[in-house]
Amino acid sequence: MAEKEPPPCVTTSLPEDVIVDILARVPRCNYPTLSLVSKHFRSLFASREIYARRSLLGFMENCVYVILCNRNNRDGQLYILRRKANGNQGLFLIPSLPSMPQYGSYVAMGSKIYVFNSVTTSSSGLIIDCISHTAQPLPSMPVVMEVKMADIIDGRIYVIGYTDKNVMVVFNTETQTWEPETIHIDPEADICTCECLVMADKMYFTNHENTIVYEPQGSKWETEEMVSAKEWENACVVDDVLYYHDYVENKLRAYDSEKKCWRVVNGVEKLLAKKRVDGWWKTVSYGGKLILFDSEVKHVGVTHFAEISLERNQQREIWGKVEWCDEVEIAESVLIKRSIAVMV
Repeated sequence: MAEKEPPPCVTTSLPEDVIVDILARVPRCNYPTLSLVSKHFRSLFASREIYARRSLLGFMENCVYVILCNRNNRDGQLYILRRKANGNQGLFLIPSLPSMPQYGSYVAMGSKIYVFNSVTTSSSGLIIDCISHTAQPLPSMPVVMEVKMADIIDGRIYVIGYTDKNVMVVFNTETQTWEPETIHIDPEADICTCECLVMADKMYFTNHENTIVYEPQGSKWETEEMVSAKEWENACVVDDVLYYHDYVENKLRAYDSEKKCWRVVNGVEKLLAKKRVDGWWKTVSYGGKLILFDSEVKHVGVTHFAEISLERNQQREIWGKVEWCDEVEIAESVLIKRSIAVMV
């Protein structure tokens, strides 16, 4: 008796635009599995059409990328954090991308990551497209410098570094060109030993004791004493509020830039007590939420990531809710050098 042929897949009989519309609504973490269904699906998931449809339908997602560096080597590789088949989070290598500089500066905008080499020569760095997982070189920087940090305001990336003095140069992501003007920095503002972040369209530089603020509109430099009241580091900004983990008191702290005051984030005490780390939890802004991660491996091949949703009540108290906290497998020989959230 002849074997019956399997019934055709329902989706293959649908018009192409209907198939794209359906698949665009599927969470991106399922794309690798669904790509195994057929060559047709694999080509669709690799196309820009499906991401354009996701954007149109409002199904874009935040994804976390992580740079892992071998303790003995200078450069690292880019991984994506996503759920495994068992429901737990895992790190997956992006093999199509070149090595990442361990001491480079990383800036995310939309679905792209801009990578700036710590020492610029003929190349300034890379632009990584997180849709296609491809990279292309950045245009050459207008000055050769030792890059210390970079951040973004209104589509313009401010790259800070040192030549024979501290300078800033600006990369316009809309025109994909460097602006000709070099911004000179007051030599007394030793910002190249600082950490930098952007809050309320201003750049905050801290050396963990003092904070200097730069406002590009008007090229104004000023100090802000209240934000200097805490020695914040490994911080990020969500909705113009600075968040960092106070290791000494094991609290998640927040600086309200509008009210110019410090607060403690309530609701995360159990997480911080249970998952005490031998250093700071590092923070990443994640689509209105926080990702906390521990950059050191504490046990055999294991580190931790946690997702925190945030709410502010009428008294502007901030409450955090732990959405998940997972142990993530990682080789003992590597460090998590940086984590970046992008929209895809």
